[in-house]
Amino acid sequence: MSVLEEMGDALARDVIAAMEELGDDRFYDKVSKVLLDASPTMQEAFLTAFRVRVAEKRGRAFIEAALKAKREGREGPRVVMD
Repeated sequence: MSVLEEMGDALARDVIAAMEELGDDRFYDKVSKVLLDASPTMQEAFLTAFRVRVAEKRGRAFIEAALKAKREGREGPRVVMD
């Protein structure tokens, strides 16, 4: 991982924690705009890391919900497939 990717990932982790504490699910967008003014390259590294981390979090939540439903004898969460 490059220094840029490491910095973007560290910032993404911090922003996700701040979003939860602030209760602001669009806080990452504000940070992104601040980064764009200073460095579009850093903004892209941050957004990539942010998206990957959020996707991973959603994937894990889906797995947990599916397993919980199975253990409780219920139908699992629904996924719309195109």
